[in-house]
Amino acid sequence: MAKHLVDADAKKERDLQLDIELEGTFPASDPLKITRFPVAMHTSKTTRLTSSRTDRSRVRSTGRTVMDTGRKYAGGKVAADRIRLKRAYEPPASDDGTRILIDRLWPRGVRKAAAEIDEWMKEIAPSTELRKWFGHDPARWPEFRRRYRSEIQRHEAELGRLRELARNGPVTLVYSAHDAAHNDAVVLKCVLLNGD
Repeated sequence: MAKHLVDADAKKERDLQLDIELEGTFPASDPLKITRFPVAMHTSKTTRLTSSRTDRSRVRSTGRTVMDTGRKYAGGKVAADRIRLKRAYEPPASDDGTRILIDRLWPRGVRKAAAEIDEWMKEIAPSTELRKWFGHDPARWPEFRRRYRSEIQRHEAELGRLRELARNGPVTLVYSAHDAAHNDAVVLKCVLLNGD
C-alpha cells in the first residue's frame, strides 16, 4: 500500500514536470490550439472568509506570524516549497499555512468550519464554461491548461495576492477535483512557480 502511494506521488511529480517542459510546444496548426473559447468575465472581489481559524492561523508553531516569515524572490516567481496543493476533503494540517479555496463552487459536503479556509478566490477559478467543457477529461488536459492560463492572466489582482501570500509563507491551494494530476490547482501552481 505504501509503495503505491509513493509511486502515485512520483507519477504526479513527473506529470507536472512534463507539463512544464511541454509548455508552448503545440504547433499553431493544432486545431485545438486555434479554437477560441468564450470566457465569462466577472467583476466581484475575492471572498475573505471569517472564521475562528483565520485569527488563530496567523501564528504558527514557530511563534511567528505568517507575514513575518517571508522571503522575496526575483521576478514574479515563487519558491516551490511555498505552494502546496490539497483536496478540500483532506483534513487541514498545521503546516498548511494560508489555505485558499480556488474553486468557483464550494466543495460539496464540506462544512465551512471544518474546511478552515482563510480565503476563497472564486475569480481565479476556471470560468463555468471552461470547467464544464473540460469535465476533467485527461484528453482535454493540454487545451484546458492553455485556456485556463489565458483566463488566469486576466485576474492580475488575485494572482498578485497569491504571489504575495506565497512569498510571505506557505500557501495551500485547496481544490475539490478527484483527479490530483489534472485540475485547476495544478495549472495555477505552475503559473505561480514560473512567473507566467
